[in-house]
Amino acid sequence: MIKNFIVRTLLLLVVVVAPAQAATIIPAPPQIAARAYMVMDADTGKVIMSDREHERFPPASLTKMMTSYILEAELSKGNVSKTDLVPVSVKAWRAPGSRMFIKEGTQVLLSDLMKGIIIQSGNDASVAVAEYIAGSEAAFADLMNQHATRLGMENTQFMNATGLPAEDHFSSAYDMALLARSIINDYPEHYGVYSEKYFTYNKIRQPNRNKLLWRDNSVDGLKTGHTDAAGYCLVASAKRDGMRLITVVMGTNSEEARAQESQKLLAYAFRYFRTHKLYDANQVLETTKVWAGETDQLKLGLTEALAITIPRGQSEQLQAVLDLDKVIKAPVNKGQQFGSVKVMLNNEVVAEAPVVALESVNEAGLLQRIWDAIALFFYNLIN
Repeated sequence: MIKNFIVRTLLLLVVVVAPAQAATIIPAPPQIAARAYMVMDADTGKVIMSDREHERFPPASLTKMMTSYILEAELSKGNVSKTDLVPVSVKAWRAPGSRMFIKEGTQVLLSDLMKGIIIQSGNDASVAVAEYIAGSEAAFADLMNQHATRLGMENTQFMNATGLPAEDHFSSAYDMALLARSIINDYPEHYGVYSEKYFTYNKIRQPNRNKLLWRDNSVDGLKTGHTDAAGYCLVASAKRDGMRLITVVMGTNSEEARAQESQKLLAYAFRYFRTHKLYDANQVLETTKVWAGETDQLKLGLTEALAITIPRGQSEQLQAVLDLDKVIKAPVNKGQQFGSVKVMLNNEVVAEAPVVALESVNEAGLLQRIWDAIALFFYNLIN
């Protein structure tokens, strides 16, 4: 059965913070010295610029972002607590590479291990947490891959919790941005750890390896990585004027290069792009007729906020079109879809979201249903 639609143009709720002006002329993106890179808006998921973002490369210690993400998930579910004392195994104690310097046979607060993973990039801390949550690092790697699949990380496979070199251990710049976005949006109560510059454990003070935390006050995370195979990698996030960006560089040639190339990406994207929040979650977009219901009016809107990322200076060219079912009959369940809203820019769809019932409407009594059936017959005949 073909649905009939009512098409309406909506007023876009774009807040303009500066006087109207001609559209910004955007220069070509800067040249980035990395094997792969990208910039993503954390709110909309819009990819602003990228290169080789879906190709698979060794992620080195960017892997630990998934380790910390799973830890944050387990904390939020109440399965573990920051005050838990985690036993340190021989395997964790002997983990090579960057270390938190925990000792075999001791017990360490889970909150300290969390900081050891995120701030100090401790391989020993990562193994200890993996064993505590899943029983073994191999079982934890399986859990990591399940989460990667759930998050849509199609070019990622984890073989360990640390990022130490392993066959068939890989990820992509796009997948790392997806993971960073999930860390920021899913568990914001834990995100503050990623901005801490130092952590001291066992009387050893170590700095966060993300140099941008010292150079740019808007940067508040996330993670560095380095192995000979991976090169120098960095996933960073910054927030300016309500807009949050995520940058990823993989395979740069030095610690300084990964910081500089990330700065280039942030400078370009913040200068020439802007995120606009168009509609709030549960905002009423339309109040429409509902037939055969206990009430004859139905409020329609969005279940989630709708925002878009576009070049600066183009907000006045946006147009929203609301496509709704022509006839809506009770009963209606809250959340039931009755159309969509499409946001257009230069005759192209730049965003689309389902329009749903914001409330339930029960079916009316028999007499009202009969009356509405007669009225609907003539309504359809006329229209």
